Amino acid sequence: MAKNGFKVMDSDMHIMEPPDLWQRYIDPSYRSKAPIGLTRHIRDLGVEVQGKVMGRGADRPRPSYAAPREAFMRKTYADSLARNFDPVSQVMAMDKEGIDVAVLFPSRGLFVLGSNEIEPDLAAAIARAYNDWLHDFCQEAPDRMYGAAMVAPHDVELAVSEARRTVEEYGFKSIFLRPNHVLGRLWSDACFDPLWAECQRLGVPVGFHDAGCTHLPQPAAREFAPTFTMMSTLGLPMSALLACADMIFGGVLERFSKLRVAFLEANCSWLPWFLWRMGEYAELVGRIEHPELKREPVEYFRRQCYASVECEEVTAKVLPEFGLEDNAVFSTDYPHFDVKYPRAVEKFLELPFSDETKRKYLWDNCARLYGF
Repeated sequence: MAKNGFKVMDSDMHIMEPPDLWQRYIDPSYRSKAPIGLTRHIRDLGVEVQGKVMGRGADRPRPSYAAPREAFMRKTYADSLARNFDPVSQVMAMDKEGIDVAVLFPSRGLFVLGSNEIEPDLAAAIARAYNDWLHDFCQEAPDRMYGAAMVAPHDVELAVSEARRTVEEYGFKSIFLRPNHVLGRLWSDACFDPLWAECQRLGVPVGFHDAGCTHLPQPAAREFAPTFTMMSTLGLPMSALLACADMIFGGVLERFSKLRVAFLEANCSWLPWFLWRMGEYAELVGRIEHPELKREPVEYFRRQCYASVECEEVTAKVLPEFGLEDNAVFSTDYPHFDVKYPRAVEKFLELPFSDETKRKYLWDNCARLYGF
């Protein structure tokens, strides 16, 4: 397809799951506990799991921006809404935006496992049902749409099994996790090592992808970010920073030197400052606290990590100066509220980046991340 001569891969394109996905796809033995997608308003991302509602602002009054948001959604996504965001509408949106290939992430599915209270076997069944549905969804254009698998970290052995199944049987290109800690365990906890080892063996990355409020710990989200503006400005990047520091200082990238990790939905312009700051403290006391680390934080990131660049992120122009030009991947974030669809690629091409940099962000880096 090539937009203005540039091939485009979307590292983080979203789908909009039907509200009855889990009723239709979950193992029959769990059907009585199947999550229920809510339909309180247009493109509702809320989901009810065992009587607990999860999703952005689920326990807050209707926000003041609700009416303009709904007007925006009806206008921007009219074609997709008319088809209930089905697979055909997804391909239509890719064509309209100028996307050749997309790795697909969920919308409701970003919330559905957001609790420590879900029984591990139910959490695994929820993930399996979503992945089965997504596989069917991708069959509309299997050479253009690829899944990122939901895995439930509530039981690591079951998560390993689901990662293996979705990659080997379905050809999925990644797994994804919310960066919020489940059951109070850091991602660098040795209990997760079997999952990182399996992803490394399978050759697929781990995509950390935060979203709105759940019932898990979220820095600067639920308690101290009372508005959508504050939560989106602070919560999503801070979750990514916390996961990034944990994966590096916690030694995961040292133990699994071929593991690829992406920090999505949080921009990438923070990389030079944050990696510099990590380096300062690694030099100060890090060699005592983290003696197993053999490289500087920025070296681990350059070798194994990626972060998503958005279409108007002009501040990302500094990445080449810090040797991070190979670590940013393009994302449209379709079909969410805070996007520039259907002109995201067009706006990105207006940024003051060299053609070489644009080519890397739009295709080369993403292809390397996902193993194309």
